[in-house]
Amino acid sequence: MSSPAASSGSASTGSQQGQSLYQDRLTTYCRQLSPRTPLAPNYQIISDRRGGRTAWSCTVTVGAQTIQARFWYDGQYVNNAREDAAERALQAFGQLPTPQGPQMQHLRMVRERGLGGVGS
Repeated sequence: MSSPAASSGSASTGSQQGQSLYQDRLTTYCRQLSPRTPLAPNYQIISDRRGGRTAWSCTVTVGAQTIQARFWYDGQYVNNAREDAAERALQAFGQLPTPQGPQMQHLRMVRERGLGGVGS
């Protein structure tokens, strides 16, 4: 079961500088959206106990939209979870292209070759 662990605003702090490319881009995008009353991305770190370990992920809320990071991370990589959520938010707002995953490529190949290759 997931539970919220912490909440905070902007990501860059001393040891994390240079590692917050997507977080910084999302903050800049939010400021451009609403210059008079800037929106600030709100990051929520969530945890999930898995056996003897805890996995960490992140959601980011911008305005009324909340976006979940794709992956769960080990505790020492929590900033990666924030980057993941920020990247997904930028994709959702059309600021980054959404990558075409391997499953989509596989489905396209199956369609081009016919269904399953039985009797070929």
